Amino acid sequence: MEKVQVVIDFLLTHKLAFSALIVLLISIIRRITLAKIRGDVAFLSEDQRNWISRTKNGAFTVTVLSLFILWQSEINEFALSLTAIAVAVVVASKEIILCFTGSIQRASSRSFRIGDWIEVGKLCGEVIEHNMMATVIQEIDLYHGQYHFTGKTATLPNSMFFTYPVKNLNFMKRYVYHDFSIVVRDFVNLYPLLPELHVKVEEHCQSFIDVARRYNSVIEKHAGVDLPGSEPHIHINSTSTGEQTVHIMLFCPTEQANHLEQLIRKDFMEMYEIRYPVH
Repeated sequence: MEKVQVVIDFLLTHKLAFSALIVLLISIIRRITLAKIRGDVAFLSEDQRNWISRTKNGAFTVTVLSLFILWQSEINEFALSLTAIAVAVVVASKEIILCFTGSIQRASSRSFRIGDWIEVGKLCGEVIEHNMMATVIQEIDLYHGQYHFTGKTATLPNSMFFTYPVKNLNFMKRYVYHDFSIVVRDFVNLYPLLPELHVKVEEHCQSFIDVARRYNSVIEKHAGVDLPGSEPHIHINSTSTGEQTVHIMLFCPTEQANHLEQLIRKDFMEMYEIRYPVH
C-alpha cells in the first residue's frame, strides 16, 4: 500500500509525466477499441461508423476531462492572469469557438447524422464522421447526374453551418428526381414524338415504378409537402438562340439514373432520325 502511495505522490508531483501516461493509456485503449469495431471488413457499415465516431469523441472527452482535473489548480491560476488579455484570446480563437458552437447547433437541430447525404455550400457527400470541431464527408458527384462517390474526402469545419445552409439529401440515397435535357438544333415539330417517347420511358421505368410510388408517398408524408410525383415528366421549350430543349424528369433508383438517361437519349435520337431523316 505504501508503494502505491509513493507512486501516486510521484505522479502528482511530476504532472507532465502523469499527463503523458494518461494520454498514452487512453490512446492505446482507443486504438484497440477502433480495431475491434473496424474488424477485417473492406467497407464500414453505418453502425460501425457511428461507434467509431462515438469512440473517438468519447476518448477525446475523457482525455480533456482527465487533464483538466489533473491541472485544475494551475488552470485556475492561469485563468486569473488571463483576464487582462481575455478579449484578445476571444478574437484569436473566434474560429475555434464558431466550430464548437456549430457542433452544438448541429446536435440540437439534428440536421444530419452519420450515413446521411448532405450538401453544404458547393460540397455534397455522405457523412462518415463528425466531432466537436469538424465534419468529414465522402464527396458525391451530384452536379453531373452521376450520383457516385468521387473518392475525395472533404473535412468541413463546423463553423460553415453558420455560413451555409445544410441540405439533408438522405432520401436521394435510394431514389432521386433525375432531371436532364436533350437539345435539338433544328426547329421542327417535336410534339408528335412525345406519345411514343412517353411509352418508351414508361417501359424503362416499369421494373421499379410500384416501389417508386410507395417511396415517393413516404417522402411526401415525412416532408409534409406535395412532391412532383413518381410518374415521368416530359416537356418542351426553346432557348434564346432558337434551339429546342426536351426536358425529362424521372423519379428512379439513384444507381440507375445515369443508365436510364442514356437509354432514353438513345430512344429519342432513333425516333428523331426516323421522323426527320437527314437528306
